[in-house]
Amino acid sequence: MSSNKISFEKSLVANVIATGKCVGCGACVVVCPFNCLEYAEEAPRLISECKICGICAQICPRYEWSQTHVENFVFGRERKPEEEFGIYRRLAIAQVRDDKILKVCQDGGVATALLLFALENGLIDSAIVAGMNKEKPFRPFPKLATTSEEILECAGTKYFYSPNLLALFEVVKQKKANVAFVGTPCQIRAIRKMQTAGLKRYTAPLKILIGLMCSECFTYEGLMEKYIHEKLGIELDKIKKMNIKGKMLVTTDSGVATIPLTEIKQYARKSCCSCEDFSSELADISIGGLGLSSWTFTIIRTEKADELFSNAEKTDFIKTRNANEETFALSLLQKLSKKKRQTTAQ
Repeated sequence: MSSNKISFEKSLVANVIATGKCVGCGACVVVCPFNCLEYAEEAPRLISECKICGICAQICPRYEWSQTHVENFVFGRERKPEEEFGIYRRLAIAQVRDDKILKVCQDGGVATALLLFALENGLIDSAIVAGMNKEKPFRPFPKLATTSEEILECAGTKYFYSPNLLALFEVVKQKKANVAFVGTPCQIRAIRKMQTAGLKRYTAPLKILIGLMCSECFTYEGLMEKYIHEKLGIELDKIKKMNIKGKMLVTTDSGVATIPLTEIKQYARKSCCSCEDFSSELADISIGGLGLSSWTFTIIRTEKADELFSNAEKTDFIKTRNANEETFALSLLQKLSKKKRQTTAQ
């Protein structure tokens, strides 16, 4: 079925939302030219009569997806079978050199470092990131950060979904022209689909896409409120950091609470089960912890990402190590990518 002229109800409601495949990225809400949709409860909702333009179906990352088509658009070729975690130019283990940044970042702080480097050197004028809800600790929300201070405030991983694409409304409103985007694999896919559909109003300002490696996100009410707060008795506003290294580590002033992943699996978002991309294969650059301590496994995929990363490296903004020496992290990357692709293949 062609998605050129099909209604929201017949395309996304019937084939994506009703089947549990909607990841809640919000792309359809952003691009609807008639403002027929709103974002509610991590999903799009029709609030006025659909005009049947078909644009929402064209950009949905869960509707009529063609991996080879998008790979050719981004890289000029398809992924080879042996490229288990996608097409790339080079790999690196990286860490930001500034200790002040490292203290507030996740792992090696590469995403924050690249954003700060790009902003300070005039390469970008803002960045779409996940902000932190002050009333509900670690509950993220889409934010357009325009200063170094705002970028630093948003550093660190939140293991809950933030529909960062919704910040594109603010990009257009503020007339930003050079924007970096940090997001999950499903969000990167949505942007690539928007690009292939020629929706330049929202995609032209996006200059660099930083993809986060992601197995799944959790529901805030389930993991934070029911399990960590109610069951473990941890006050949420006392949590300093959360990380996953084979298990979930919750750091407070009192120490580190260790939680087996099998205990919290029940709180994973159901829609994450339909995603087959672990390492953000279509991003310009992909980052993840992969069991490393205070370092980030970095996959440089495109030429512009290579240029940005190399310049940050040459000016000593970040330091790097040979990724091939980290055999465990590399093996884990291959394993998780293969598992995600096989278990959720459509």
